[in-house]
Amino acid sequence: MSPDAAFMLVTENSNLPETKTVSTEMQKQFITVLITIGWLAASCGDTDSLPSKVTYTEHIAPLLYDNCTICHRPGGTAHFSLITYADAKKFGPANVYVTEQRIMPPWPADYHYTEFVRQRILTEREIALLKKWVDDGSLKGPEEKMPPLPAFPVGSDVGEPDMRIPVAPYFLPANSLDKFLLVKVPFELPSDTFASLIEFSPGRNNVVHHVNGDMVRYDYDKKSDVFAGERIVNMALDTATLLQAFVRLGVPNDDGSYPTLKKSVVNYLPGVFGQKYPAGVGGYKLPRKGAFLLNDLHYGFTSDDDVWDSSYINIFFTNIPPDRPVDEFQLGTLGIAPVEPDMQIEPNTMKHVSSRYTIPRDISILTVNPHMHLLGKSFKAYALKPDGDTIRLISIPRWDFNWQYFYTFRKMVKVPAGSTIVAEGIYDNTRKNLNNPYSPPRLVTDNDGSMKATDEMFQFIVTYLPYRPGDENISLEP
Repeated sequence: MSPDAAFMLVTENSNLPETKTVSTEMQKQFITVLITIGWLAASCGDTDSLPSKVTYTEHIAPLLYDNCTICHRPGGTAHFSLITYADAKKFGPANVYVTEQRIMPPWPADYHYTEFVRQRILTEREIALLKKWVDDGSLKGPEEKMPPLPAFPVGSDVGEPDMRIPVAPYFLPANSLDKFLLVKVPFELPSDTFASLIEFSPGRNNVVHHVNGDMVRYDYDKKSDVFAGERIVNMALDTATLLQAFVRLGVPNDDGSYPTLKKSVVNYLPGVFGQKYPAGVGGYKLPRKGAFLLNDLHYGFTSDDDVWDSSYINIFFTNIPPDRPVDEFQLGTLGIAPVEPDMQIEPNTMKHVSSRYTIPRDISILTVNPHMHLLGKSFKAYALKPDGDTIRLISIPRWDFNWQYFYTFRKMVKVPAGSTIVAEGIYDNTRKNLNNPYSPPRLVTDNDGSMKATDEMFQFIVTYLPYRPGDENISLEP
């Protein structure tokens, strides 16, 4: 039996048609230029209203608390804190540089092209405010103007979870190379229930690069002990096949059959925040007995010291059944539509690739996730409607491997049946690419879907619902 046959996969995409090809995107450059000019004029003029005296307590602390301290705080994912006056003054000149260069706050998507929830983008006025504060000597200001420090949840980016399940600790020797693990995280509940969100919370050492996780659903009478079996299998070290690994992890039912699997339940990338959709949209049914199967837990790098990673899975329960479970499809590498022309990126070249898929029915898109590795230079995706109009999805003009978000639209985006979703990417396999893992450059391929950072990928993941009238008016703001 093949690994795919081992599970009865839960999906709505089994009868989606094959890829179709349509004409290239119809550009509306004139309108885009007008919008950009208007935005620049408005934002530049806004800097004229700067106060004569900029202080930390009145102006800079609110700016940092709103945009930076979600990561730059004790226990956050950043490497230094920005919650005190001393912190802000110490890193003030560096903060001016990274904000002026639009390096921080990290938001790779072009917000002129499309806007999403949770986007952290400083206005030109805010950047000028920070610069004036540093240039004028970083004044502290009156204590009574100091805003309260935001209350951040511990061990979560979105709130206080109802349940935390530890992932088996894993030891990483100093200067470890990439490690890809297959991990089982079992659980047992008093009864079947529902969750609005399942969040992967990485350990505090910042060594987890990404996680792709599914959920195993057991019929209560078919599995006596969900905790039996190993917790971790390192596929790179073990010679076990995938099915043998499943057996070692104790995944099968007691009679040797396989339970159902719900795909893509818990995922993680650096900078990603768990997304709660409106009540009844998305969410999951949790069985009394189950397990999260992290089919790809990737440790990307470690420090010069030995590290124990202790990550968690957070569950946020809800009493509202998921009336509209979300689904997803993926273009490109390992997806339903191929990469064209191919993923053979010759040394000392720039390469343009694309992937196209024509949808068979009206859908409402909630979230998109572009994915490339170290040679990525830019990414763009849009939908071409049957009447020739273009629906803008996302543009990332300067790809950054370190920040790969799941981008959720502010409102659902309707894409009508017969539209072709197009994803385009450019790769830079030259010496000018400072992220190029090879010097001199060498041939880089997708290596049959390898997730190693030194190989390449081109993917565009779309999370969607079958369209209902009025979806385009439903807010997805948290």
